[in-house]
Amino acid sequence: MDRAEFELQLERYADLIVGIGLNLQPGQRLTMVDAGRNQGTPIQLAPLVRQVVIKAYQAGSPFVDVIWGDEQLKLIRFEHAPDESFDIFPEWLVDAVLKAGARGDALLNISAASPDLLSGQDMERIGRWQKTTLTHLEPFSNLIKRNAINWNLVSAPVEGWAAKVFPDLPVEGAVEQLWQVVFKMVRADQPDPRRAWERHLADLQRRCDYFNHKRYTALHYRAPGTDLRVGLPAGQLWKGGRVTSERGVPFVPNLPTEEVFTLADRHRVDGRVRSTKQLSYGGQLIEDFEFEFAEGRVVNFSARQGGAALQKLLDMDEGARRLGEVALVPHSSPVSQSGLLFHNTLFDENAASHLALGGAYRFTLRGGEAMSEAEFAAAGGNSSLIHVDFMVGCAEMEVAGVRADGQLEPVMRRGEWAFTV
Repeated sequence: MDRAEFELQLERYADLIVGIGLNLQPGQRLTMVDAGRNQGTPIQLAPLVRQVVIKAYQAGSPFVDVIWGDEQLKLIRFEHAPDESFDIFPEWLVDAVLKAGARGDALLNISAASPDLLSGQDMERIGRWQKTTLTHLEPFSNLIKRNAINWNLVSAPVEGWAAKVFPDLPVEGAVEQLWQVVFKMVRADQPDPRRAWERHLADLQRRCDYFNHKRYTALHYRAPGTDLRVGLPAGQLWKGGRVTSERGVPFVPNLPTEEVFTLADRHRVDGRVRSTKQLSYGGQLIEDFEFEFAEGRVVNFSARQGGAALQKLLDMDEGARRLGEVALVPHSSPVSQSGLLFHNTLFDENAASHLALGGAYRFTLRGGEAMSEAEFAAAGGNSSLIHVDFMVGCAEMEVAGVRADGQLEPVMRRGEWAFTV
């Protein structure tokens, strides 16, 4: 890709982020921050950030605030900081994002990191850092889980990530190659990217309408190593693509997005499930892992690599061993057909059907945003500091919907939709 073509697609990507993802409104401020992973927007992505800022002002924003971060500073902390450092979190950052939410800002998270940045670091420190971060950010996470504001999560190549996806290329070549893939996955390479997204979002909405009409009581998953039944609450709401904020602004939380999803019933998950892709969590890679569920809770697990990191994740709090989300993605999705393992949850989750350990999104349960914690739990919703997606879909996946009368209806056959809309 020559420089002129790169700049054109970078501008188109920024336009999609502002216009489709955030749907930034005239007069609305924009705050850009990755509050959790790097405590700031990666400095390596300044060219994309500048384009986003231009598009935001062109859309009528009066002010764009960018909070910068650098993953290497996080690594330096683990290598050199004293133990007490990992119980500290910058309170000003929490105040900043909460004030942005209360003010009605749109929020953009450009999250990009080296998947195994913290490989070889002390697991006790990693666990303390994760819990400290998640605990301090819980009030902000709750805003996101109920769509209090219009927000968007995207990613873009940084050197460590690109080198992981394309290990046989020199770093510069790996970054260039990953940019081309990212542009394709977010449809920035198409002649009219916005129109392409509108067609795609309409298809996702038709599939959500199908599930919301069916009102299945559970989904039954079958694949090599997987035989799992996931209960669905009576008040389930299937979502996909575009959602609406509490302030009435329609937006698309993730670019790319190929999923339709809802919440699991925290009490009704039983059976075994095997992961089909690696999970990058907390700077650690977790590979070839399996869970056994009984009455909604993980009662046993194994992992070929990263078992200690997985143990820390499951022990985060009581809700960490229960499911908060079920999401269906056809094996033919563009991300899947790329044939790449991205080592990046945003992309890998859009290549395969997945489940999420931890907290459910309140907007996936009818009336969930207004419920107390006790009411939400009684209705089947799960709460936790974490929300961690892991991939279970594959070309052999069979998924059936369980009707109220107990009969099964095919939802997916061999990883593809078993119904038309």
